[in-house]
Amino acid sequence: MESKLTLKLDRSVIQSAKIYAEQNNRSLSKLVEDYFRKLVMESNTRTPNISPLVQELSGIISESDLAGSNYIDYLNTKYE
Repeated sequence: MESKLTLKLDRSVIQSAKIYAEQNNRSLSKLVEDYFRKLVMESNTRTPNISPLVQELSGIISESDLAGSNYIDYLNTKYE
């Protein structure tokens, strides 16, 4: 089912997009639809960005170290 969508964009962006669409034998609506579809697909499949620091620290505490323990108890014991 198709629906209308109203967008407010910079006039020069619209003109550039119309030229691009014409050069690629596509409608401006189809370009926007394809772009939105791609954004949604990428966001659904994207793995979260992990900073280098977090990557470096991952694995320092193994799951077996925490098995059967309460993390708060672990921290209390560590910093007593």
